[in-house]
Amino acid sequence: MRKTIPGLLLALLTMLHLPTQAGTVAEALASPTRLTSDLERDKRSHPAEILALLDLQSGDRVVDIFAGAGYYSEIIAQLVSPDGEVLLHNNKAYLAYVDKALEKRFEGRVVTGIKPHDREVDNLDLGESNLDAAMIVMSYHDLYHTAEGWPAIDVPNFMGQIVRALKPGGRFLVVDHNAATGTGNSSSQELHRIEESFARTDIESYGLTFKASSDVLRNPNDDHSIVVFDPAIQGKTDRFVLVFEKPR
Repeated sequence: MRKTIPGLLLALLTMLHLPTQAGTVAEALASPTRLTSDLERDKRSHPAEILALLDLQSGDRVVDIFAGAGYYSEIIAQLVSPDGEVLLHNNKAYLAYVDKALEKRFEGRVVTGIKPHDREVDNLDLGESNLDAAMIVMSYHDLYHTAEGWPAIDVPNFMGQIVRALKPGGRFLVVDHNAATGTGNSSSQELHRIEESFARTDIESYGLTFKASSDVLRNPNDDHSIVVFDPAIQGKTDRFVLVFEKPR
């Protein structure tokens, strides 16, 4: 059967390793240009279910905070293209942590719709009422973590910047490793975890409204007592997913 013009265009873009616009998360995940490492991560991160909670549209502007190597940034870029934009944020400490992984995302590939946004936490430079969504994946606990090479974070200032940057109706998504009941943010230091109920109350205190959650990353076999990097639990922790909205 003869290929249609759109079919020929898709084939050409694939051969050239150029991205195409994806109308849905499923289409973005099915892109033939995705990295093998991202395909492997899909199995444990369930990005289709996670990103559905943000209801992203073409033309949206999104910030992926502490984005690391940009796994979510690239998926979102396809959803919001051609007129939207993803700010791939890292601070100096996170850039040192991801090392060469971020370079590999752009090495020999054309990844459109992503704007690297290297900023320190005291000045995220996000503007005011110009973001449709913001997200922090596996790093909300870092707001309460202190270590050599990791800056102490003024949480009210940090969260205030995000809230101001969101448009009315803009959404804020947090995914993180759950901690034991009653521990609040105390496990953020040694275990790199944070209690879900603490995170929800904390985020709501900055004026955002809780909208939805998901159990897709739950693991009842995680007893919340070991560090998330332990081989026994790494990649399989009990993770909570929370979505908030800036009041309209």
